[in-house]
Amino acid sequence: MKAARYLLAPWWVVQLFTGAKSFGDNPLIGSQALNARGLHVLRVRAAAAMAARRRRRLAHLLSAEDRAAFDRDGYVLKRDFLPPALFAQLRDQALAFAGPAREMVQGDTITRRIALDPEALGAIPAARTLLADPAWRGLLRYVGSTDAEPVTYIQTILSQVNDAEPDPQTNLHADTFHATVKAWLFLTDVAEDEGPFAYVPGSHRDTPERLAWEQAMSLGVTSGPDRLSSRGSFRIRADELPALGLPPVRLFGVPANTLVVADTHGFHARGPSIRPAIRVEIWAYGRRNPYLPWTGLDLLGVAGVAERRVPLMWAARDRLRRLIGQPWRDVGRKRAGDPAR
Repeated sequence: MKAARYLLAPWWVVQLFTGAKSFGDNPLIGSQALNARGLHVLRVRAAAAMAARRRRRLAHLLSAEDRAAFDRDGYVLKRDFLPPALFAQLRDQALAFAGPAREMVQGDTITRRIALDPEALGAIPAARTLLADPAWRGLLRYVGSTDAEPVTYIQTILSQVNDAEPDPQTNLHADTFHATVKAWLFLTDVAEDEGPFAYVPGSHRDTPERLAWEQAMSLGVTSGPDRLSSRGSFRIRADELPALGLPPVRLFGVPANTLVVADTHGFHARGPSIRPAIRVEIWAYGRRNPYLPWTGLDLLGVAGVAERRVPLMWAARDRLRRLIGQPWRDVGRKRAGDPAR
């Protein structure tokens, strides 16, 4: 075992200069001695500085108003994002499409994803129009701080469909230690008490209070019972927010055709649902090495490759399912609005 640790040591060092975040998988990232000397906070601050540098180069992609909203809040909200006719086409085409789907069960909630791959884009031409929209592209690139194509899905959240513990995604958390983007274009109305997106405004900023909290978390996360925090997605309680100078969480009860693009380094969650509910959206996700100085050169984002990433990833995970404990299950061809069973 000691020989294996020596052999892996160079890989652990290399990971310090990537988006690797698990305190349990890398003994350097999880080292209390190194983090007491500021390793984790150094990685957070270096990533934030590089993200700010990249965003300055992408600032021309969106309006000054939207830049100000993001810089203040950590997200941009756009109601009536698409023209009504185009949105109606997108909604109807997306809800009618039955494609290969994957589902993950978390507590009492099921998340279903259908990739916007070549087959889906052929059947949903309005989605292709959306992904080419300069407003969509600009917002995702600026918030994500990189000129890279995100992965996109038709995502369905089915709340309270299992007799189980509450959905763990309802706990406030940061996805990782650096800037990363997620976007939701809601195809259905979302009520505030039916599992809405939730975000703490301004929590994307690495203030002195946030950095002190990150430091404290880095020293205790490996010994605590919270598995998700130990893997680098730190959880925080709502009653801890005032000490960080942060406001209460905002629940996004919004009408259909509302777009939210957020930096999920900020604290966010899925709001609780008091009844069984279904939420359907076009969902996008982007994350790259946070220390890259350039905004582009995304080989996985070139035409002909970008739209095939998810099927290839699913195929690889399906083959390794037994080895890696893959939580996503193949449920065959489904529509976004189909019931859980």
